[in-house]
This record gives sequence, C-alpha cells and structure tokens, in this order.
Amino acid sequence: MKNADSLVLSILSFALFSTISLATSSQIDASFLRCLTRVSPNAESISRVIYTPRNSSYTSILKSTLQNLRFASSETPKPLVIVTPVDESQIQTVIYCSRKTNIQMRIRGTGHDFEGVSYVSQVPFVLVDMFNLRSIDVDPEARTAWIGAGATLGEVYYAIAQKSKTLGFPAGVWSTVGATGLIGGGGYGILRRKYGLAADNVLDARMIDVNGRILNRNSMGEDLFWAIRGGGASSFGVILSWKINLVSVPKIMTLFEVVTTLEQNGTDIVHRWQTVAPHLPKEVEIRIVVEPIRTDSPADGIGTVLSESSQIRGSKTIRFRIVGSFLGRIDQLLPIIDQAFPELGLKRENCNELSYIQAVLTFSLISPESPLETLLERSSLKIPFKAKSDFVKQPISKRGLNGMWDRLLQTEPQTTNVILTSYGGRMDEISESSIPFPHRAGTLYMMYIRVLMDGDTTKALEWIRGLYSYLAPFTAPRTAYVNYNDFDLGVNNLHDPTSFEQASAWGKKYFKNNFDRLVAVKSKVDPTNFFRHEQSIPVRSC
Repeated sequence: MKNADSLVLSILSFALFSTISLATSSQIDASFLRCLTRVSPNAESISRVIYTPRNSSYTSILKSTLQNLRFASSETPKPLVIVTPVDESQIQTVIYCSRKTNIQMRIRGTGHDFEGVSYVSQVPFVLVDMFNLRSIDVDPEARTAWIGAGATLGEVYYAIAQKSKTLGFPAGVWSTVGATGLIGGGGYGILRRKYGLAADNVLDARMIDVNGRILNRNSMGEDLFWAIRGGGASSFGVILSWKINLVSVPKIMTLFEVVTTLEQNGTDIVHRWQTVAPHLPKEVEIRIVVEPIRTDSPADGIGTVLSESSQIRGSKTIRFRIVGSFLGRIDQLLPIIDQAFPELGLKRENCNELSYIQAVLTFSLISPESPLETLLERSSLKIPFKAKSDFVKQPISKRGLNGMWDRLLQTEPQTTNVILTSYGGRMDEISESSIPFPHRAGTLYMMYIRVLMDGDTTKALEWIRGLYSYLAPFTAPRTAYVNYNDFDLGVNNLHDPTSFEQASAWGKKYFKNNFDRLVAVKSKVDPTNFFRHEQSIPVRSC
C-alpha cells in the first residue's frame, strides 16, 4: 500500500504542477538563465549551449536520445532548459544555478534508462545532456583507457579496436548504450563470466560534486568511488570521465546459436540450462531469448515439426534462441558443450568464428562484415516499452517454466519476450559488497521481461505485472537490476523528504544490504539531496 500511496501522491503532485501558470514557469526559466550568464566565466560561450522551448533546436535535441517512446508524447513533462556543455566549467555553472534557483537537474548520457529518469521529471527541471563530452583516450601498453561521460559503448569499442585487436572492455552488448549510465549501474555483457562487470573494471573517475568541485578517486575517497560504480552515479554528482581496465580477448572467438521450440523439447533444454550454464568454463557464456511466434508463418521455418498441441494454442508456439559466445575456436568449444550440455545438440554448423570486434557488431544486431565505423552511429531502434528484471537463485521447475510460457502465449508475437542470461564464473568470485551491485555468488541467471506499449497500454501493463507476480515464488527473495529501473518497485516523494524505510522498498531490491552504505555515502557527500530523482539514493536524515 505504501508504494501505491506514493504513486497516487506523485500523480496528484503532477496534476498540481500542471496547473502552474506559464508565467510562473517563465519566471523560473528566466531566473535560471540570468544566473547562467551572470555566473559563467564566459557568458557568450555558455549561451551557445543553452536551449529553451523557444529555440528551434530544442525539440530535436530533446528527442535525439529519447530512447523509450513511452515518454515521447506531448503530455510528457519537458525540461525548462536543455544545456549541452562542451567544457566542464559549464556543468559547474549549471549545478550552482540549479541550486540557487531551486530547479532539479537531470543528467543524460544516451537516454536508455527504462523509466526516462534522465530526461523526464514531474517537477521543474533542467536537462544536462552530456553528448558533447565523449572523448576517448586508449593506452594499449598500459591496458587502460579514459572515456568521456557522453561516450557510447560503440564509440568505446571502436576506439579500443583502433589500437588493439586483443584488448576489450567487459561492458554491454548494445552499441548505442551510454558508457556512464551502464557503468553507474554495473554493466554486463558477453565477457561477464570471464571478467565480471564494467563497473568491476573501473580504475578511476573524474566527477563534479554538489559543491562544484572536480574530484578524482584520490580526492573523492574510496567510499564515494565505491558508490558511483554500480550504485547509480547520478545520485552523487556528474561523472566527467572514467578510467577503465582493458582485458585480454582472443584474435578469434566463436559465436553460436541453436533455435528450438516448445514442441522440440525447448522446456527440457531451458530446465537443464539453468544448472549447466553457470558452471561452464568462464570462457563460455549462454543466454536464451524466449518469445512467442506464429506457427503458420513460413518465415519461421518450423511449421512441419509442430504437433497438434500448438494448434490448440491458436497457431502460436514458443521459440527458444540459445545464443552464446566462447573465447576460443570452434574445435575447443564443441567438446566442452558435448560433455557438459549434450542436450543442446550444438553442431559445427551452429557456430561461427570471427574476431572479437566482429562479435561486438553481431551482438548489436549489426552485420559482422559492416565497417567498424558503424559502431559510431548513435541512433538506435526506439520503441515504447515496459520492462522488469529478476535474479534466479534456484532452478525453476518444468511446471513453473511452462506456466511462464503459457503467459507468453497469451500475447501477440513480437510484442513480448523474456531473456535469460547465465551468471557464474567470475561473477561468483567477486564479493557482494565489492561494489554496490550485489547479485553475485548464488545467482544462476538474470531474467529480463519486456512488453511493447504501442497498443492497449493498460493491457500491456497488466500482462507484465501479472507475469512478474506469477514468478514471485520462483525468485524469492526478490531482487532487481538498477540499470533496468522499474517504478513499480517504489518511488521517492516528489517534494517531501523520502524516508530510508520508504526508499528501501526499491533500494533493497537493487542493492540488498549495500543500500545502507549507499545512503551513508549520499548523506555525507550530498546532504541537501540535490542530485535526486524518483529512485535516487536518499539521505539518512530524511
């Protein structure tokens, strides 16, 4: 009931905000703009990176990295001002003036956060878009790189590939995702079982705190450095750049995929995968994409193998795409899978050898033969969606899995999917408290659930919440991934202080016992709770 009450209060607060006169908003806007030009060391320079709704470029900049089309409607609250800084002093000025005029500040890298936290707020706010600050400096001899806060993963991977064919960075698979947001919440990809998370491989950082000071690891101290690597960096300040550790990758690696269906013992394979995949050698990682498809579509190529049971489901079945990678050659991989997971039936024809950077392209749904410059493209597929996450610690029974498939079959193909990502390996070896990301030893796999929101949104929300509720007995105690932020877990108050107990509703799911330490760090470095949003870390005094 507390979560429901918070949501009701949020709606009422938004309704109140919507009734504020245009004159009042303009006064806030004008006061903030006057402050920027008065305080900035170079008023002419900062004026070139300020956009209000009166600027012709305002809308295009706002939409440029608005990834979730749920938040693209005309009713969605917009920033009073957008600032696209080209130097660090401009960010310091924005922080000062936001505090001075009591305007909330949101920080956007590439806008992939699932609830639009980086570019939507129900109270007056200024948006700081970091896309101009994306320089990357790779040192292959030291096996390190400094990456700017506005860089995408594609830009990072491209820069590394220009200097070395045997170095990589264990981050995400989608090239347009922002490096800062990903690292700030942990960040996993195809190298997770070998090297851990992106945040596990950060050596240093530069950031601006609430007082406008530029800090590095030494000057910020180990507590704050711990917090920003997986604890949601936007709760503590503005990240300027990260120093990352580069890891060894082979010149040639293997990608593989096996496709099966319900009628082809798909449930048996998933059930077995749950206990096999986390215990494979660290060089092997496997995920499973589960999705409903039509059985009467020639494009699926499976119509001849379907039994009468699929017809009872209304010409639909479940397709399982078992997708994986191996840091080695096919001849090394096949014996490993044959011995540990013969049920998969992996054959040489299911495998493809290619370079690491070609694997990066492939996992970003780009042809491996494409020019590497394709990774520099910042545009991405934009869809309206709602998503949820869970971590599974005990194998789900076949009966439990079939219950999940039944709920997927209630939806239209291409509107829902579930992705299961294996853990184990290096993920088991790192302590839960090493960084704020706590989902380590004992976690078999992570579950991602998504539904498109381009039709009946009420029905879509009912479906995903229904499936999430169904899974509760199989995933207890319930946890979630902060980079897949989900307001259904609870939100902070918009205006009034948020108590530790209230924030624990979502905070303990994301961070488990690390939430207590995050609150302690927040209370010390940002005691006035300036850097805040619907699921930012609260201060202890509230």
